Order: sequence, then structure tokens, then C-alpha cells
Amino acid sequence: MDWRWDFTFDVVLPKMWQAAGVTIWATVASFAFALVGGLILMLLKTNRSAWISRPATEVIEFIRATPLLVQIFFLFFLLPEIGITLPPLTTGILAIGIYNSALCAEVYRAGFQAVPKGQWEACIALNLSTYRTFRDVIIPQSLPPIVPALGNYLVAIFKETPLLSFVAVAEIMQVSKLIGAEYYRFTEAITIAGIFFLVMSLIAAFCIRIVENYVKRSILH
Repeated sequence: MDWRWDFTFDVVLPKMWQAAGVTIWATVASFAFALVGGLILMLLKTNRSAWISRPATEVIEFIRATPLLVQIFFLFFLLPEIGITLPPLTTGILAIGIYNSALCAEVYRAGFQAVPKGQWEACIALNLSTYRTFRDVIIPQSLPPIVPALGNYLVAIFKETPLLSFVAVAEIMQVSKLIGAEYYRFTEAITIAGIFFLVMSLIAAFCIRIVENYVKRSILH
């Protein structure tokens, strides 16, 4: 394999460094959107009114059953048709955030349903307010199963960001392809991109384990 270190340090790494920032920002913004959106969808799905829960359930199932790339293309080409013009990066973050909101909604729901029914009944018997019920009883018990699953989705979102290259977002995969096309050398650029995703995924997984252990210790104490 013909590997040129001078090309790697002089061309590939400087351009990749800027693209890495775009990739990380897309990951963080999409994950934040998914956390909030997933919570809203979960609350709508678990609402006692069928007029609210049924449409929310159908929306979640539709989003989960549709490929993410199709959703990215759909928003990228549809929004300008209805007069909404967003930068490609913003559109991509919106698409990834919406897609993972449906997944996070199921994580939230599973976490809340894992709390024994007796805990809910005890809160009612003690006449606790809804706020205190969730703050002091439900949320602390639902966090242990929720945190690892949400952490997995964070890593998954990070690995989904290369799909943004299909709508010309200058994330790390798009830049690696452009470098290869410009200099007719794909080995260094693609390899560096792969190493970047590997290292960042390992770092994210390590941080998730720290948060998971912290949550468990906090609940036990």
C-alpha cells in the first residue's frame, strides 16, 4: 500500500480537522434534538386520550419504518418546495434528530414502564404532586435502563453523520471523498476518517459508562 505521510500531515489532517468539528456538532445537535423530541413523542403516545396517543403512535412507527437517508432527502428537497430554505447541515441535523426522536421515545417509554406499578400507586396514595412524583420517585428509578440505551443512540447518531455527505454537508466523510477526488489518493483520507470514527466512538462509549455508573451510584445512595 502506497502511504504518503507528507500528504497525510500537509493535506489530509488540516482539512479533516475542520470537518471533524462539523461532524461533532452535527452529532451533538442531533442528539439534543432527539432527546427533547423523543420525550415529547413519548408523552403524546402515553396520553390517556386516544385522539392524542394514536396519531403519536402512528407517527413514531412511520418514522422508525422509514430509512434515515430517505428522510434526509425528503426534507432536503421538500422544505424548499414549501418555502422553507435551510442550510444543508441544519436540514441534516433536523432529519437525524427527528429519526432518532422516534427511537428515543420508545426508550423513554420502556424506562417509565419498568417502574413497578406499585410505585405509581404509592405516589397517588401519598397525594404527591405530579412534579414530585416524577422528580423523587419515577425518574430516579427509570434512569438506569434509559441511560445506556440513550448512550447507544448517541454513538449511533455519530455513525449516521456520514449520510449527510449525500446532501453536500462538509462533514468528515464528505471531505475525505473530496480529498480523494482532488488528489486521486483515497487511502490516506478514508483511513483517517475511519480512525476518527473509531476513536470518537470509543471515547463516547467510555463517557457513557461513566455516566451510567454515576447514575447507579446516585440511586443506590
